Amino acid sequence: MKRVLHPREVMQQLAGGEPVSGEALAEHLGVTRAAVWKQIAALRELGLPVQARTKVGYCLPWPVQLLDAAQIRQESGPAGPPVHVHWELPSTQDALAAMQHEAPDLTVVLAEYQASGRGRRGHGWVSPPCLGIYLSCLKRFAGGPATLAGLSIAAGVAVADALADTGAGELQLKWPNDVLADGAKLAGILIEVQGEYDGPCIARVGVGVNVRLPPSLPGALDQAVTDLAARMPRALLARNALAACLIRHLRAALLDFEREGLAPFLRAYAGRDMLAGRSLVLQGMPGLARGTGRGVDARGALLVEHEGGVTAIQSSHVSVRLAPG
Repeated sequence: MKRVLHPREVMQQLAGGEPVSGEALAEHLGVTRAAVWKQIAALRELGLPVQARTKVGYCLPWPVQLLDAAQIRQESGPAGPPVHVHWELPSTQDALAAMQHEAPDLTVVLAEYQASGRGRRGHGWVSPPCLGIYLSCLKRFAGGPATLAGLSIAAGVAVADALADTGAGELQLKWPNDVLADGAKLAGILIEVQGEYDGPCIARVGVGVNVRLPPSLPGALDQAVTDLAARMPRALLARNALAACLIRHLRAALLDFEREGLAPFLRAYAGRDMLAGRSLVLQGMPGLARGTGRGVDARGALLVEHEGGVTAIQSSHVSVRLAPG
């Protein structure tokens, strides 16, 4: 029976960053050189910049640490809830949704690559293989969805704290769900909730972190983006430790939110709030196109001052940008 080569097998051989010839790859993996070339082409198509160097073979521009479920579990809490790692998923949110009724609370799903990763307001989340952290965490709550107002604020604080702990430096939070470095997006959060009006409900908290962006990607997006590699040159060699740190902070924040709501997170959020005191442009808010950011209220709503009054914005359909100039 003909052996089917998986892209992950090729990636494992290239992860060290050293060139490997097509002939050596084929011999080691027990396939033809044509099969190797096909998977190299597939990895490139997914956004991984595999180079071909004359006379030496294929290589990545830098070494990469592949995600390892056992290592992540050990570093995030070996006695804790399960951590599942997949090579490819449509999205970690969808995978978690498919198992949410049987999975233990605080179960985490990670993927090396998402075919249909998504962000807030239906936007896609670009997920090149092995170049980011893409995870989702499950949390059950006794109350209904209305009791989770501000959950994205709490999750944002947790993600920013985790990234800062791993050496990412000064970070900012942009309502309701973005983590930024020097004004450029570094990470995003997506909250999806299912449940009865009066409870209980289930929240799936998705987190995407740019560890390294392919060189062609930033120019193709409609906003400024950055990655950890620009701030932490060894980020790709510490992806398991980074994932574990994110999981620890996120799980702790979800438990704190369950017990105390948003209150414990408001001070930390205010310290990182990039919109406070800034002139803003809003889309999707009838009658309010511009204003000045005034922080968030006790429920996590964005406060915007306009013509002497302050409006609280909770709608997930509103887009907020800093005014030019």
